[in-house]
Formats: sequence, structure tokens, C-alpha cells
Amino acid sequence: MTTTLITGANKGLGFESARQLVEAGHTVYLGSRDLERGRLAAAQIGARAVQLDVTDDASVTAAAELIDAEGGLDVLINNAGIDLERNGTMDLADVTADMMRTVFDTNVFGVVRVIHAFLPFLRKSAAPVIVNVSSSLASMTRATTPGTVGYTYPGLTYTSSKTALNRVTVQYAKAFPDLRINSVEPGYTATDLNANTGTQTVDQGAEIIVRMAQIPQDGPTGGYFAASGPLPW
Repeated sequence: MTTTLITGANKGLGFESARQLVEAGHTVYLGSRDLERGRLAAAQIGARAVQLDVTDDASVTAAAELIDAEGGLDVLINNAGIDLERNGTMDLADVTADMMRTVFDTNVFGVVRVIHAFLPFLRKSAAPVIVNVSSSLASMTRATTPGTVGYTYPGLTYTSSKTALNRVTVQYAKAFPDLRINSVEPGYTATDLNANTGTQTVDQGAEIIVRMAQIPQDGPTGGYFAASGPLPW
């Protein structure tokens, strides 16, 4: 039985990914900052709730100890993420360093915090996998190519945090070749992150997350993928 942890999973893409992986036979820990909301969500799909705030060291450590005590971990999906710029509609002149720090604390430092806590347990697994939920807006190639959404998108904090996350993915993949570690782009999916303006359903957006969570040990690592295939860095 494969055991999987998903951060930020009581709603949106995290919840749908959890639902699909439970259906695929995984034992899924549904991580959420609010334990009661997590319990309600987990009960709907047959997952296990765990309190997990990726910005809090004590919360992450407690979640790691609990999951290790209950048998360890095979797959980690770093899904928790925030965007404070109202889906790119905020004037860039109004973006502050504090806003940048807050977004990076969840989208980048939170990922490192969780990986650091769970890496010893993942390395005990026969088929360890890490999936980092990124965005096509992280692509530097697209950001510098006129005519692409990445070029015209005006946001700063979210886009740069996801670019940093991609580099985090690459560095961990090189350091730990026994793990499959990849970034994924779920697509413009209707969730609370974008005030439900996305053009995809959560079912469609979760497809690449779920696929890469089940990647075989001879599959790619250190990559950046959408449902359609590899993305340019």
C-alpha cells in the first residue's frame, strides 16, 4: 500500500488529488491548517486528516512524527500555496517586501520545511516520490517570450515564488537521485486561489498531480511537467 501526504488538501486541487489517489488505492493523509476542516474533508473520501501548517515548524514536525509512527511515507505532494496579488490584478507598485516574504514562506520555504521533515522517512520507502505543485507562470522561457501568457502576466510574488520552487525541485532531484522529484503545472484551474476564474475543473487540474504521484522508479526526475508534457524552464 502506498502512503501519500498532500499539503493544503482540504479543498481545491489538493482535495481532488486526494480523492483520486484514494480511489487508486493509496492511503492518503490530507494535510490542512485547520484540523476540523481537514477531518470533514477526509471523511468524505476515506482519507486521514493531519494538522499541517507548512509555515510552522512545530506543526510540520508533529505531522512528520505522527505519519512516521503510523508506518512512514512513500509520496509527498507539496500542494499548499497562496497568492496575495488577486490573480495578477494588483498594481505592481503596491507589492511590498512583506507580501513577498509571506508568499515565499508558504510557496517556497514551506516546501523546504516539509521536505526537510519528511525526507528521512521518504528515503526508507521502496519507491519515494515528491511532487511540487508549480505553475506555467514559473517558466522563465515563457516569461521572456512575447505572445505567451507568461510574458503578459503582471504578477510578481506568486510567479517568482513558483520559479524559485522549480529550482528547489531541480536541486533536490540532483541531490537525491533515489527519489523521483518533479514540478507540475496543473493548468488554469478554478479554485479559491484565483477566485474560481480558472477555465479547468479540479478534476482536470489534478490529473498531472495524480499521474506524477504514481510515477515509476525508472520515470523522470528533476523535471517540469504539464498534462501535455514537459514545459520549458
